[in-house]
Amino acid sequence: MIRLFYLFLIGFSITACKHGHNHGHHHGSANEFMHRSSTESLIERFESPERDAYQKPDEVIQFLGDLKGKKIMDIGAGSGYFSFRLAKAGASVIAADVNDEFQAHIKKRLDSFDPGEIDLEPRKIPYDNPSLANEEVDMVLVVNTYHHIEDRVDYFKKVMDGLKPDGQVVIIDYYKKKLPVGPPPGHKIAQEKVIEELKKAGYPQVEINTELLEYQYIVRATK
Repeated sequence: MIRLFYLFLIGFSITACKHGHNHGHHHGSANEFMHRSSTESLIERFESPERDAYQKPDEVIQFLGDLKGKKIMDIGAGSGYFSFRLAKAGASVIAADVNDEFQAHIKKRLDSFDPGEIDLEPRKIPYDNPSLANEEVDMVLVVNTYHHIEDRVDYFKKVMDGLKPDGQVVIIDYYKKKLPVGPPPGHKIAQEKVIEELKKAGYPQVEINTELLEYQYIVRATK
């Protein structure tokens, strides 16, 4: 099960409440917080210049390497912030999210491109499964979403099944401390915990980058 996300999280959203999921008072407060913002205002924040300044999307794309011809799932795609950038870099992209409104927004954005200009597929996924076919993708990107996934070891075992041989999962998330962006420290996952959980999920090679981004670590795990 994936927890409800905060204002700066890409992707997973308050539809869990609409579907009757109850995560207790702790998450109820987050849910009430989220309900004060419309999907439109969230998209505006996700796509803001303020976010660009700390997220450094162009640098992140370069960090991921040559993406031409690769198939990538962007889990928690939200507004498509990274999905469209990945597609423009030459990847075949699955923009995965649990939220119908974000999926509709991505489909609308797709209409502004000429047929065949980019290769991007919106895909609605459930909370507890990435919905990948066996060895379907070369890479899975998870930005600002890992710390809202429950049963993470089990979830990323399923992610691994969806990766081709030598495929990679890349986790970008906030440092577990007080920051001007992201959720409160109590909701964050320390990078050491991410590495531990990915190793438990069976990834033999896990490395971390703490130099590229000011507020976020990058963990790359290879199948």
